[in-house]
Amino acid sequence: MSVVPAGSRILITGGTGSFGRTMVRRLLEQDVGEVRVLSRDEAKQDEMRRQVGDDRVRYHVGDVRDHDSVLLASREVDFVFHAAALKQVPSCEFFPLEAVRTNVLGSTNVIEAAQRNGVASVVLLSTDKAVYPVNAMGLTKALMEKVAQAHARNNPRSPTVVSCVRYGNVMYSRGSVIPLFIEQVKAGRAPTVTDPAMTRFLMSLADSVELVEHAFQHARPGDVFIRKAAACTIGDLAEAVCRLFDVPAKLDVIGMRHGEKLDETLASREELVRADDFGEFFRVPLDARDLNYALYVSEGELGESTVAEFNSANAPRIDVPQIMDLLLTLPEVRAELASTDPVLSC
Repeated sequence: MSVVPAGSRILITGGTGSFGRTMVRRLLEQDVGEVRVLSRDEAKQDEMRRQVGDDRVRYHVGDVRDHDSVLLASREVDFVFHAAALKQVPSCEFFPLEAVRTNVLGSTNVIEAAQRNGVASVVLLSTDKAVYPVNAMGLTKALMEKVAQAHARNNPRSPTVVSCVRYGNVMYSRGSVIPLFIEQVKAGRAPTVTDPAMTRFLMSLADSVELVEHAFQHARPGDVFIRKAAACTIGDLAEAVCRLFDVPAKLDVIGMRHGEKLDETLASREELVRADDFGEFFRVPLDARDLNYALYVSEGELGESTVAEFNSANAPRIDVPQIMDLLLTLPEVRAELASTDPVLSC
């Protein structure tokens, strides 16, 4: 089923990353007219060009920090998926202004360019780290969401619908811990774990892309869509990888890194008070009140004390066997297992 009209042109910023590549493949299965990939890395673009081999994909070398790059890439485009970002928590802690330039100002460029070019819908990729943020990456992603919501609030007649999707950890995406664990166990080393009791949400790239498609079809200005997910401890995740590769489940505990939290939150208590629950996801609508707060003083906001946040500590918990089953659904994990087993690789 096509989620965008036949012949549509779609721009994906950060299109050579894990999300971008998956989104490109998904769109090419449909009757799209053109998919544009905007990224800074020409080497990755060349590699992707050879792997994809589809002349409907057009590659633009540029940076979301540069408004003109985004303006040119989004010309005559119908939909934009904004995945370009600085995502590594420790590097953003050391270079927070770089995170601001990409995640906040770059996102602003994407939204403004899309509006100038009459784009129908812009979906921005956010993260659970944007909720109750304690690190620079989460803070900048939270500001990105605020920029998107402010655009909707300040431009009620804009033809461009700007919305966000928010995820937890996406398995086997660039920089995620699963490829690291697999690399370590295949090299005969114990997986390095910051804190075995740390909890994180787990979801597949395919599940994540489905929510982007839903946002393209159904988003209203300023909406934030949140994909619900099961959670696990990092210790259980590392043990599941060890069991899959039939090695002893020994962990190398190294302690929490810069800017990390013990648990992550996908939806805050304040958001859930006004969110719509659609089973597999929440939709948090725009708070469209204006600056005349006096009108709301007598009414206030009710119900916050009875609602709990949705975090990786109170989310449905999966155990080691369930994690193993989930990992085996990933083509990348199956390929790694096949490469270590002559029988599986035949």
